[in-house]
Amino acid sequence: MELQAQKREAGKTSRGQGSLPGIVYNREMNVPVSVDMKAFDKVFRSQGTSSIIDLMIDGQNQEVLVKAVQMDKRRRVPQHVDFYAVMANQTVEVNVPITLIGTAEGVRDGGVLDVQKRDVLISILPRLIPQHIDVDVSSLKIGDSLHVRDLRSILPAEAEILDDEDITLLAVVPPRAEEPVEAAAAPTSAEPEVITKGKKDEEGEE
Repeated sequence: MELQAQKREAGKTSRGQGSLPGIVYNREMNVPVSVDMKAFDKVFRSQGTSSIIDLMIDGQNQEVLVKAVQMDKRRRVPQHVDFYAVMANQTVEVNVPITLIGTAEGVRDGGVLDVQKRDVLISILPRLIPQHIDVDVSSLKIGDSLHVRDLRSILPAEAEILDDEDITLLAVVPPRAEEPVEAAAAPTSAEPEVITKGKKDEEGEE
């Protein structure tokens, strides 16, 4: 997917004009840029951090990955974006999202699918980056679980897993037992319960 960018002077920003400042970098380059805020939002929502973006810097194409987005916590809008300039022959580290396929057998039997991790960190050549990893959970029964190591057969052979392979991705857990509803205690007196006390009650009647 393509995104237009313009070089800018370091230290100068133009957020008020609908532009988002950023930086394009790797071991060999460090170029301040700006991109259109709305255009970036559209591309980022579609591509995320695991897909290559064709960043057109003043007409010159540079393949990049979004490495970090600084957000305005109050307004929830981007303040700055870091683009990592990828090189065809150099591996990159990316978090690839996991897409769950099907409904677990254990869920159909009343269990609950407990998802603990939704992506995996790998090192891979840019041209081999998968947009997502499809994981079929339909055969999982109550008590079954999947771990990072189980993704090895799904990922490209060239991918190196950087996460701890013992990390649990998801598990099918038994349904929670419903707590018994306690019967309301029978009133000990026919007199109504006193909720608040007046001044005389607190001081004692004269």
